[in-house]
Amino acid sequence: MAKARVGIEAEKRRGEENYRWVAEAEIEVCEMGKTSVNVETYINFMHSELAVFFLPSLPLQPFLSSVFTPSPRRSRESFLVFFVDCISPILDIATRLWDCTDKRAVYVRELPENLIFLRNAMEKLQNVYEDVKDKVEREEKLQKKRTRVVDGWLRNVEAIEKEVKETLAEGDEEIQRKCLGTCCPKNCRASYKIGKKVREKMDVVALKNREGLDLSVVAETLPSPPVILRPSEKTVGLDLLLREVWSFLQDDKVGSMGIYGMGGVGKTTLLKRINNEFLQTGYEVDVVIWVVVSQQGNVEKVQETILNKLEIAEYKWKDRSVHERAEEIISFLQTKKFVLLLDDIWKQLDLLEVGIPPLNDQNKSKVIFTTRFSTVCHDMGAKSIEVECLAWEEAFSLFRTKVGEDTLNSHPDIQKLAEIFVKECKGLPLALITVGRAMAEMKTPEEWEKKIQIWKRYPSEFPGMGDRLFPLLAFSYDNLCEDTVKSCFLYCSIFPEDYEIPCNQLTQLWMGEGFLDEYDDVCEANAKGENIMEKLKLACLLTSGESHGRVKMHDVIRDMALWIACENGKKKNKFVVKEQVELIKGHEITKWKNAQRISVWNSGIEECMAPPPFPNLETLLSVGGLMKPFLSGFFRYMPVIRVLALVENYELTELPVEIGELVTLQYLNLSLTGIKELPMELKKLTKLRCLVLDDMLGLKTIPHQMISSLSSLESFSFYNSGATIGDCSALLQELESLEHLNEIFITLRSVTPVKKLLNSHKLLRGINRLHVESCNHLSSLNVYPYLQKLEINICDDLEDVKIIVEKERGGGFAAYNVVQSNMAKHQNFCYLSHVAICHCPKLLNLTWLIYAIRLQFLNVSFCDSMEEVVEDKKNGVSEIQQELGLFSRLVSLHLSCLPNLRRIYRRPLQFPRIYIYIYIYSRNASLIFHGYFSPAFFTPDLSDPSTVLLF
Repeated sequence: MAKARVGIEAEKRRGEENYRWVAEAEIEVCEMGKTSVNVETYINFMHSELAVFFLPSLPLQPFLSSVFTPSPRRSRESFLVFFVDCISPILDIATRLWDCTDKRAVYVRELPENLIFLRNAMEKLQNVYEDVKDKVEREEKLQKKRTRVVDGWLRNVEAIEKEVKETLAEGDEEIQRKCLGTCCPKNCRASYKIGKKVREKMDVVALKNREGLDLSVVAETLPSPPVILRPSEKTVGLDLLLREVWSFLQDDKVGSMGIYGMGGVGKTTLLKRINNEFLQTGYEVDVVIWVVVSQQGNVEKVQETILNKLEIAEYKWKDRSVHERAEEIISFLQTKKFVLLLDDIWKQLDLLEVGIPPLNDQNKSKVIFTTRFSTVCHDMGAKSIEVECLAWEEAFSLFRTKVGEDTLNSHPDIQKLAEIFVKECKGLPLALITVGRAMAEMKTPEEWEKKIQIWKRYPSEFPGMGDRLFPLLAFSYDNLCEDTVKSCFLYCSIFPEDYEIPCNQLTQLWMGEGFLDEYDDVCEANAKGENIMEKLKLACLLTSGESHGRVKMHDVIRDMALWIACENGKKKNKFVVKEQVELIKGHEITKWKNAQRISVWNSGIEECMAPPPFPNLETLLSVGGLMKPFLSGFFRYMPVIRVLALVENYELTELPVEIGELVTLQYLNLSLTGIKELPMELKKLTKLRCLVLDDMLGLKTIPHQMISSLSSLESFSFYNSGATIGDCSALLQELESLEHLNEIFITLRSVTPVKKLLNSHKLLRGINRLHVESCNHLSSLNVYPYLQKLEINICDDLEDVKIIVEKERGGGFAAYNVVQSNMAKHQNFCYLSHVAICHCPKLLNLTWLIYAIRLQFLNVSFCDSMEEVVEDKKNGVSEIQQELGLFSRLVSLHLSCLPNLRRIYRRPLQFPRIYIYIYIYSRNASLIFHGYFSPAFFTPDLSDPSTVLLF
């Protein structure tokens, strides 16, 4: 560099007369390398390009002349050699300067084009951003959470968008500053910086665009809450036990605790309070797991419940061995602080086999379980705590709440008689509740004294259960005033432990058994069945299930019922109930020959070489098992059978022809079987009152004239079966010919049978559950007051729903459009409780639902044209709504994928205690409600979340 500066100064003194000589010397050097160059071009390049960008203050041409001016003492040849030695480094420098200059010059020359490219690339990135954002929002509406990668990408794009906007503004401003009349920038250095910045942003935008297009997963399913609230009534006498259990949770040295006590003493109630306490206290825990084990509980059942709670993907454990499932559970829980609540353990449960990691003071996890036996606590190495019967004051307080103040104060002597009952119950909560409810309507001393005498006559010989608990619980059974109610109660014991029995199915079974024979009409029989269930619930012999429309029996009550049904244990095989037995041997089946009822659940049955006769068998239930080998030839030995249910027997593909010999049969259920064709011999079952063929997807046809031969048929269920695909008008015609048929559950999948149904007065009166599906050319549908459940699915052309009412004179039906203010009250939908409508894109509203005064479940989805559920433009709607109370009995409301929905109803609606799940997606707004609200007031406009008030 120092030599260069000396040369430059020398060049300044010599002037510019040697420019051309130097160029000529360069030409000679190039010719030696067999190349050619233009002298003027070279001089102009060296002077203009290099000087402009890198040496603007130094005249380069004089410098070159000074370096290469020949000396008189040098020969031409020696000078050329000298020139080559000197010029090579200079050329190398010049080449490097050119490369650098060219790269930098590109930023300036291509600035206008790059600005256009960057602007277009940013628009593409914005489109990708909007697509990703929309996808994220859709997933979040499905209760999912965006991934961190997606969240970071969205935030980066937002920041880049701001930076690019500023860069584009700077670039546009720089282009406007060019020299007047030329394309040359005024400030090359500033143009270079902006051009370089634009190029860098182009690369960043392109990278983010590729990343956005590669985002396949944008959200993940949210985990379930660590603790789920368990519904429980207000408890009496458990506060001290709760504090004791809570102190155990604080003790790191104790890992497991067993809560033991006799049946009905309140162990499960206490466990529910412990579970719910986690929601109210600051106890830190990652997850609380609730598992009902029960008497037939096994490792697989416990593992499945735990895996579902932990939301471990099914492919990791479904159809895997116990050991493999345990590995999945332990790998998840070993890093968590968990509390495992096991209810109703009957025998030792190997927690390691289940997959529960060892409990120690490091992970601070806990296991709490309930059992009837203190030995189970010892066998499982757990600290034990006994739930004892209530003390006197607590017992009387509980009894008082169940009997009621009105009854206790109805006569001065009843208070003392009540004390006798409390003493006899010995503080057992379940007995106190049961007896208290049974005595709630007894308001004279004579009635109380009579019941006390009945109470004292019952023996208590069964150890632990039979000598104390069963006689107490049997009092409620004996207090049932009707023999029919008693028979219905004992019948509930043939279902498995913890099984929630569908109420409608139970009523049908009672009808098949003949318990409700006094009622000729199915509707009356159903009403009586519901009344019996209410009586049993009031007597604490049945309870409501967690699912709507189901009842269940406490396992202690069930044991007591079986004990009574088997004549206090004297005839053990009178009622046979088997559940989850891998294979029932043939020799065991022979012991059942005197059975009155046989109920087999999820069990395999060994084929009998010589099936035993069943002269007394009235009921045979087989659910979820392998029944086919058991069927070989044994039907001809059941002379008095009334109920036959072969449900969820998927291996059962055909029925033996001897089924036609069961001439006493009144109830037949073949739902969820693999049967493809019904034997014609079924037409011999002329006493059959109820036939259920639901979800038989493999069933193709029903033999002609078979249904019409069942002359006693009163109830027919043919829901979602394969034979309903296409035109089933012939089947409807056969049903129409049955004199006693007045309850029909059916699926129709074409317009022709729907029209056939609507033109039949008899069928319209008999349809209770209607499922219309895939009727794409059905523009209008008539609904009628006798419906209980209505489902409409995939009817693309359905635009209107009309109400059919019976004419007061002349018979038949008349159809009305939506609202008739003068309709008689008896024409209301008094029975309609369930409505589900899906994929009807042209359906505008469901205003006719104002007449559904008992509607409990409403599910509407994928109805693109619907703007209001109930429209108020018609005259009389508001008056009818006020009179009947729109949605006043609604239990569940589910609205989803209704893009144009603006409101449910124009006026505010008050709902009862209700589980509301509303999912609304529209073009301009989205709104989600999910939870329990009591009561809830909804304002009409759902498009504005601020207008929705929940109290």
